[in-house]
Amino acid sequence: MVDWDKVQELRSKGRDWGEIARDPSVDFHPDASAGDPGRALRALYHRSGRRAPKGPVEAASAKRKGKNDAERKWTLTRVGYLAVPVVGLWFLLAYVAPSPIGILVPAIPYLALGLAVASFILIYALWRRTEGPRWSRIYRNTVIGGAVLGLVVAGGIGLAGAVVFGCPYLPPASSLSGESSSGWSTGPLSAWHQNGEPVVFFYGATWCPYCSASSWAIYKALSEFGSVTNVNTGHSSLSDVYPGTPEVVLAGAQVGPKNGHGPDVAVQVAEDTSGVDGTYPPTASCYEQAYVTSYATGIPFVVVGGQVLHVGALVDPAALATWNYANGSVGATVVKNSVLNETGNPWIYVQNQAWWVMAFIAKDLGTPVGTLASEYGWSSGTTAQVTTDLQNLGS
Repeated sequence: MVDWDKVQELRSKGRDWGEIARDPSVDFHPDASAGDPGRALRALYHRSGRRAPKGPVEAASAKRKGKNDAERKWTLTRVGYLAVPVVGLWFLLAYVAPSPIGILVPAIPYLALGLAVASFILIYALWRRTEGPRWSRIYRNTVIGGAVLGLVVAGGIGLAGAVVFGCPYLPPASSLSGESSSGWSTGPLSAWHQNGEPVVFFYGATWCPYCSASSWAIYKALSEFGSVTNVNTGHSSLSDVYPGTPEVVLAGAQVGPKNGHGPDVAVQVAEDTSGVDGTYPPTASCYEQAYVTSYATGIPFVVVGGQVLHVGALVDPAALATWNYANGSVGATVVKNSVLNETGNPWIYVQNQAWWVMAFIAKDLGTPVGTLASEYGWSSGTTAQVTTDLQNLGS
């Protein structure tokens, strides 16, 4: 009975078939008619369905192939090597261009959180890896593939946002700088016009006392560049801070000609009118959503001409407490008359920011203040202050 294990052992040592056949430990006894013993043993070996053992080179090659096959599987390590560049590049591009790339998934906080998770997965996978290399050609190719996929995903979203939905390019918030001591900011932003007129965009909610107080400055500024219609007075939530702050509801505001001129401004408003505390309004276009996603860290949020913006209250709601709902349901009417007629204390609290909004609009239009004042019938005090604000802006 041939000891095939011994045959395998001798073959792995490089012995030829003749030597193996003659080795007594193999226990091979061929018939006399079989001819050459080595050839007879080899024929019998192959008829038995056995395979020759691999030599040192073949064994090393097989070992490498086994490692490569293992690395090609989607292990946690390989998933981490793919996910980090995909999410990392997407985060970077969405941060640099929050619109249009960051419209669907903002860089902060969502993509930043995704990158942290992907990095944790990779670090954990490498830490627990006890066998095999932590870096190889296959892992390198996986990283390259992840980088390409990240560029494709981010680029595809950016292209779709810009071409299909008409989203503007907006730089990161870190590129903005203070326009003046008034709390407004500006930066390398493109103009936002509607029918050639600078857009004033207001993002807020009727329940929000800071939005309610700020609405008067926006309303006054719009009223000086056209006739504002489809608005009504109201008050903020009675269960929030500064309850019942008087307001002018801008949700349906429209601006038409005034004194036979203009209007020289367009208004777009996203304002929640549900009265439910904490409810934020939807936006009506990708332009509105782009600014909200990129810069609105809270409400109210105001954009003038696309190039100047303000986050937070324009007017302190505490200043209008005397005319809140608790002190009389006609408080909003009193404030409205005061603001439009530029008399009384409510106007004193609103006027500074109303003048700033007017100055930004005038700067965008490039029309002399004197011309605008004559066309729309501005008061001498407003004309003088808007002129001063424009000078402070370097106009």
